[in-house]
Amino acid sequence: MLCLATVHGVINLRNFRYVALLEATSFLLLLVASYFKHFEEQGTGVDVLGPIHGFLFVAYVVMALALRDEQGWDLRTTALILLGAVLPFGGYVVDRWLENRERAGTA
Repeated sequence: MLCLATVHGVINLRNFRYVALLEATSFLLLLVASYFKHFEEQGTGVDVLGPIHGFLFVAYVVMALALRDEQGWDLRTTALILLGAVLPFGGYVVDRWLENRERAGTA
């Protein structure tokens, strides 16, 4: 299934960078919504953002693993990219790193 998606151009570095930014943003919004749920007793934000962030997180991981060979990422690089999905602001750091790598011509 991953091969079919890759062949049709769905999983590519540009789309992965978009997903990384969306995943990081949804994570930060979910953290804010969690504050409101626990301290202001308003859980609607978590109810809405939780599934959205979950979908983006899974998409991020699947895309990162699918792009690993194509991009020539070694185990350490792949692990750091995956770590970016679980750290606040991690997706922004990964996106910036990929952008710098692309500008340097090593992508």
